[in-house]
Amino acid sequence: MNKTTRINLIMRYINNRSQFTLKELMQEFDISRSTAIRYVRTIEDLGLPLVSEPGRNGGYVVMRNQVLPAIHFTTDEIKMMFIAFMATRNQQLPYLTSRRTVTEKLLGLIPITQQDDLLVLSQQLVFDGTHPQNPNLLDRADLPDPVLEALIQQLLISQCMQITDNHGQTYQIAVTHLYHEQSQWWLEFIKLDTTTLVQSPLAKITGVAAAQNDLDPQTIADKLKAATPKPNVVLQLGATAVSRFKRYHPFSLSLAYTDPYQMQGILRHYLPSTTDEIAFFGDWLQFLGEDVTVVQIPAALRDYLKRRYN
Repeated sequence: MNKTTRINLIMRYINNRSQFTLKELMQEFDISRSTAIRYVRTIEDLGLPLVSEPGRNGGYVVMRNQVLPAIHFTTDEIKMMFIAFMATRNQQLPYLTSRRTVTEKLLGLIPITQQDDLLVLSQQLVFDGTHPQNPNLLDRADLPDPVLEALIQQLLISQCMQITDNHGQTYQIAVTHLYHEQSQWWLEFIKLDTTTLVQSPLAKITGVAAAQNDLDPQTIADKLKAATPKPNVVLQLGATAVSRFKRYHPFSLSLAYTDPYQMQGILRHYLPSTTDEIAFFGDWLQFLGEDVTVVQIPAALRDYLKRRYN
């Protein structure tokens, strides 16, 4: 790693902290004390305002309300950001409503001769939901769900919040995960009044507001542990099933590998008794193939599989 790259990394490290010590820099970047002092002085010369605190436990404090020097991207980094940005088309993500403006700014950071290359590349790259004959024709309007944007804004403040469903009922919840699966957004949360774990499509949520009472992370972790039911599905997966599991598996499922080469694994999961959950899991289980040994499954799933195979 050259000196310029290391200084940039140290600047980011410093700017993300209210204070730091030379010892922390030495441990984080594996450098000597004299090198750490030299880098700190270089960073001060570049314009990042630092205030030293004398004493045995002293260090440096970063003055706030300041900005870092301008960041310079390489041509390859611009291409990487441009391609990643184009890949988000048709994903209905928040904060991308001014996509054209951001695209023009990205293109403006590189020479004119390379701008045409990126425009051609954007026509040749085909992502999910893109029409092959007309990349500008999208399957869905590229507008974000307003509830998704409100939910992300609230998550930046606290895991705890109040939501309203499409039946007009209001719940106090603690969010555990917000994820995208099966072409739609899902919210996993704990209902604080009943301490139950719920996975709900975001389409069923109509409102988001601040929680009446906030909880600390440890309390939320304890509630999650209490809300997580014991598994009623235990499966042993062979090499073929493991390979198919890696190709696709629902977000809520995880595999515990039983060999160092990740060719064998055990799947433990709690399967609710609802008809839709049983049918979906049963169909997905058939996708895994015959390289699956059943250790434990609920009777409802066994009956569903018998009907399907018959």
